[in-house]
Formats: sequence, structure tokens, C-alpha cells
Amino acid sequence: MPEDTVDGGTIVVRLDDLLYARRMTLTQLAERIGITLANLSILKTGKAKAIRFSTLEAICRELECQPGDLLGYEPVGAGASSEA
Repeated sequence: MPEDTVDGGTIVVRLDDLLYARRMTLTQLAERIGITLANLSILKTGKAKAIRFSTLEAICRELECQPGDLLGYEPVGAGASSEA
């Protein structure tokens, strides 16, 4: 899962999981919500430093999910033991 480290924890982006569950590609999502594939890819890989509410709303509307389904927070060290 892509992630971005912040003080005290990590923001995790679960876009891959949502797309897989809906049998949709990143390209299809980009076309449906009117966002460039490059910008959506930056979000998917966890390299985005911010996301507009309008973008978040469009993604959630198209994927029929809540913001918490797309984004998560893991405290520092929470996933360290599962990575090998």
C-alpha cells in the first residue's frame, strides 16, 4: 500500500485495493472523474502531499466509498513487523 510519512505516523492510500474490488483500472477512474492519469498515479503511489476535497469527493462518488475507505492512518511502527 502506498504511504506518506507524517510526524507520528503514516498516511496510507488504499486506491489499489478499491480499484481491484471494483474491477476498474486507474485509467478508467481517471477518465470517469476527469483527472489526469499522472495526478491520480501520484496519489495512488503515496507521493501526493495533498488532495483537494473536490478530487476526494469525485473518487469517492465514482468508487462508491467513504474517504476512510481510501485513506488510512498508521502510527509509527505499526506495520514494521509485517514488512519483510
